Amino acid sequence: MGFREERRLEAARARNVSTPTEHSPEHSPPLPNDQIAACLEELADLLEAQGANLFRVRAYRTAAHNLRDLPRPVHEILGTEGVAGLIELPGIGHSLARSVEKLCLTSRLPMLQRLRGESGPEHLFMTVPGIGLEFARRIHEQLGVESLPELEASAHDGRLAKVPGMGRKRIQGVQETLRGRFRRPLATPPGLSHPALGEPPVEEILDVDREYRQKAAEGQLRLIAPRRFNPTGKAWLPVLHTHRADRQYTALYSNTARAHELGTTHDWVVVYRDDHDGHGQWTLITAQFGPMRGKRIIRGREGECAACYAQEPKGPVPSTLLIDQPAPEAPAEEG
Repeated sequence: MGFREERRLEAARARNVSTPTEHSPEHSPPLPNDQIAACLEELADLLEAQGANLFRVRAYRTAAHNLRDLPRPVHEILGTEGVAGLIELPGIGHSLARSVEKLCLTSRLPMLQRLRGESGPEHLFMTVPGIGLEFARRIHEQLGVESLPELEASAHDGRLAKVPGMGRKRIQGVQETLRGRFRRPLATPPGLSHPALGEPPVEEILDVDREYRQKAAEGQLRLIAPRRFNPTGKAWLPVLHTHRADRQYTALYSNTARAHELGTTHDWVVVYRDDHDGHGQWTLITAQFGPMRGKRIIRGREGECAACYAQEPKGPVPSTLLIDQPAPEAPAEEG
């Protein structure tokens, strides 16, 4: 089966499958404790198999064990005490509590889907109010947008207005939602040389990209078999788990419809940050035009990349690598 045929089948399946979100828990009944624990254990197993930090692996397994022994259903705790009630449980910090809430109410966990190789940008866009499955698919297919920073940039530069059905009020809602999510000052549009509050510097993300591509080329990374656009089930997608100080990152080549159509599945890299202090997703590509042609850039943060390269004509100086040092023990996370 060719890529285009598989793409059509996947689109058909998506149209016939209800896709729950954290904003619409009524689409599925609350997940019982043992199934939540099973998902956390699977996540721990995947992280361990892919060479992730053992502290993260242990945190998920500890949480799974504690949830199995919990006498009260998680959904009951959420109903009466909210996420704060989960944080009071042994081995459950703020980030893990949010992950458990997502699993309980939606039966989904983005990080687990990602490590299984089955997540796509459409589901990420659906976390923005006003964007459903059909709009998410149009945005990805027509604009080639793959991350929330890119979506924010398209809402400001006029591209999003070209998507049928994306009117002025809907676009304004996207702008306001993502400005709040990224905690950007009102007068600072995306793509300039000022990062959003709490965002890691572009030098750090570029360095994670460099580490990923270098280790992938050298065959040092575990390979996973993505479930999307992979009819033969081949394990071809390298996955990297790394960190800078206490910031945890996962990097993979882009396995999206757009990347396959353009033949860029071994150029576009998606970097995720998943830790208790922050979350994020960035797509890195090799620039084909303009003054940064041939250089790696972060889509949606091109202005910052330009400023970075202007300061370092030979490329960004890699941030301090902590690959061979143990990361500090910290709560597990989810993106």
